[in-house]
Amino acid sequence: MRVAIFASGNGTNFDAIANSTELQEAGLDIEVLVCDQPNAPVIQKAKNLNIPVFVNELKNFPNRKEYERTIVDKLVPFEVEYIFLAGYMRVVTSELLNEYRNRIINIHPSLLPKFSGLDAIQRAFDSGDTETGVTIHYIDENVDTGPIICQKYIPILKTDNVETLEERIHTKEHEMYIKVILDLIKKESENVNFEKGID
Repeated sequence: MRVAIFASGNGTNFDAIANSTELQEAGLDIEVLVCDQPNAPVIQKAKNLNIPVFVNELKNFPNRKEYERTIVDKLVPFEVEYIFLAGYMRVVTSELLNEYRNRIINIHPSLLPKFSGLDAIQRAFDSGDTETGVTIHYIDENVDTGPIICQKYIPILKTDNVETLEERIHTKEHEMYIKVILDLIKKESENVNFEKGID
């Protein structure tokens, strides 16, 4: 499966996906990292793995449509089948969405619809709730509202601070994203075999 990963920051989910032996053996091929922050640590992680990097800053474009059109044009030669958002801090709009309808997947550090948008971990911690979690979902036209693929609960412990909660959430994110991608590769493989008439 040929994919692009979009990220804006440290790239912990990118790192987990790119270095997963299970995903490599299953046939995951990360064609390109798309990043909107030229100094993001995730860029060096991709370079260390010889994964091409495309840095695209919104400030260089008059509007979001042209910004995303440039990304679409960049992805075409890679024949990308899916896009995985892994800490990508831009809202995806119709220009990209229409090209990859039902093929853009995001991971969010809360139990959506609660704490959608930015600073989800901090907001959950400050809320007084006793639990939060991780959601993996398809992207649609709105923010963090697409069809949910899976969710996992994570308790907010009395001994937690934001950093310890964030660490547990990231650990769960990595496990979940790898499993979702493995399931997706299996499903796509079964679809191909069905179309070819292979039992």
